[in-house]
Amino acid sequence: MQDYDVIVLGTGIKECVLSGLMSLSGKKVLHIDKNSYHGGESASISPLEELYRRFKVPGPPKSIRRGKEWNVDLIPKFFLATGQLVKILVHTEVTRYLDFKVVEGSYVFKAGKVHKVPATEEDAQSSDLMGMFDKRRFKKLLHFVLNFDTRNPRTHQDVDPEKTTTRELFGRFDLGQDVIEVTGHAIALHSSESYLDQPCLETINRIRQYCESLSRHNSSPYLYPLYGLSELPQGYARLSAEYGGTFLLNKPVDEIVMDNGKVKAVKSDGKVFHCKQLICDPSYVPNRVRKMGRVIRVICLLNHPVKNTREASSCQIIIPQAELNRKSDVYICVVSYSHSLASDGMYIATVSTTVETNNPEKEVEPALELLEPIMQKFVSVTNVLVPNEDGRKSQVKRGATRGSHNFTYTNHQHECLIHFGLSVTYSILYLEQQTTEITYEKHKFLPHIGILCIIDFQNDPDLIVG
Repeated sequence: MQDYDVIVLGTGIKECVLSGLMSLSGKKVLHIDKNSYHGGESASISPLEELYRRFKVPGPPKSIRRGKEWNVDLIPKFFLATGQLVKILVHTEVTRYLDFKVVEGSYVFKAGKVHKVPATEEDAQSSDLMGMFDKRRFKKLLHFVLNFDTRNPRTHQDVDPEKTTTRELFGRFDLGQDVIEVTGHAIALHSSESYLDQPCLETINRIRQYCESLSRHNSSPYLYPLYGLSELPQGYARLSAEYGGTFLLNKPVDEIVMDNGKVKAVKSDGKVFHCKQLICDPSYVPNRVRKMGRVIRVICLLNHPVKNTREASSCQIIIPQAELNRKSDVYICVVSYSHSLASDGMYIATVSTTVETNNPEKEVEPALELLEPIMQKFVSVTNVLVPNEDGRKSQVKRGATRGSHNFTYTNHQHECLIHFGLSVTYSILYLEQQTTEITYEKHKFLPHIGILCIIDFQNDPDLIVG
């Protein structure tokens, strides 16, 4: 019989980050995965032939050679340059194990065209998304946001960040509807319109973070790891092992043993491992999660850059929901050989969104038209899963939902706790240092894990992480 403070099931990004942080804080951690590779649902697939086998598609064609040069992320996610996840990477020195490169562009689809997102006064001045008067109003909004300080009421300009809604804030600057859509969806990275009737503080913080991230690199606010997202869980796996964490890959999980409704142990491959707390992805506890919706992702192989993106070798394109008469946005994530993810001259574009009809593929047709011609498509529709209970009593924490479509990791909550993919949906896991509780979003769980950390993952199609 072996005893551990925490057992983690699955090697997805969130699970590995938590495993590494808990090992770093002195916890005795056991990490088990039924797969022989890191990444789980958000793994990087290589060689290319394995991607074709996974989706049961014949190929690849002879025109696509050197399959080992490909690393295709099933759920890509961009990182905001000043986001919390990047800060955690730097603080824990996991950057020793992986390298990042700036994404070349950030775009939004409006009025039938792809436009560069105007997030600076200079971009606004040259943007064809806004008229002359809109440009002035937008610049005033940016000036207000960048000078806003929650601790200094003189910067609030009679705006109560906890009571004034975002709709009211935009109304104060007399922003037009087109400017509101671009600001809310392409800069603040909201995936639906519900934010407009929420207090404006979160939107102010999102806009500021986007602008601050953009100021770091100019071309876009996003970063992406070379060789794919699997480098991230592998980096934290190394960190966990360095501080005493134990890993068992390619091991089945036979049973999660409960005692009076609380987790007691995990049985794996004939052995029993006792623990005080269990963290796992939903696939290990199907009876403790429920379906909340569905996400469609379409991975496209291209031999050309996307039109109207200035020949960018990597970029993100957001199609606001109003453009397609939808309730949620559609995201396009483009990466390529420049991030060592494909053969020279080749591109990987992933389209994702929340499913709203009985014909998911038709919902993403407008996005796919922007990518034509497409060499090969790989389509998947997955469920978004959420926990049935908060884990306070059972001490079983579901670290992620299986489906999410946002391509960006941000510091903001986005539905569930899995999206390190569509890029992951994002949720906030706040591990308070030197306290006896974990705060997940607005809920408190016991006991203490002991490290300060905010992890924003997903529950949107594939957006961003920060």
